[in-house]
Amino acid sequence: MNARVEVEIASLVEAIFLLFTAEHAEAAEMTEEERLNKITEGVIGAAIEVHCALGPGLLESAYEACLSFELVERGFKIELQKPLSVIYKSVKLDCAYRIDILVDKCVIIEIKAVDVLVPIHKAQLLSYLKLSGCKVGLLINFNAKILSDGIVRVVNNFPDSPRALRAPR
Repeated sequence: MNARVEVEIASLVEAIFLLFTAEHAEAAEMTEEERLNKITEGVIGAAIEVHCALGPGLLESAYEACLSFELVERGFKIELQKPLSVIYKSVKLDCAYRIDILVDKCVIIEIKAVDVLVPIHKAQLLSYLKLSGCKVGLLINFNAKILSDGIVRVVNNFPDSPRALRAPR
């Protein structure tokens, strides 16, 4: 290898290192609240993209596959159909609970394709948040004509929520 190529490679490696370091420094400076908000904003943007392309009327599994694809394309780390156990009397029990999509190990997405969201849908997501220890989730009903009307943000001990700020009992 000639000296010029070695210098170019060294410069490229240094530039990549600086970029990588800057990205991680920015992420480290973000509060937990800012990080969770940024992730949920990204998820909502991805869901809108999917809804614009497909519209309402498909099965939940189709929306899950397309939203998963869109999230990965946008750089998120996802887990699909993640099993969720219940701890009862210090025993871990598998109860067939499954998180539709877990984004960056901290945001739960529960996908629906129903005529109307009912209270049990929100209760299901809240239960998943409590069981998993996650602080925020999105309930997304892709059957809504306007997707923003079908999105519900659910929190559990979110950093800015009154419950999270309350002194422990």
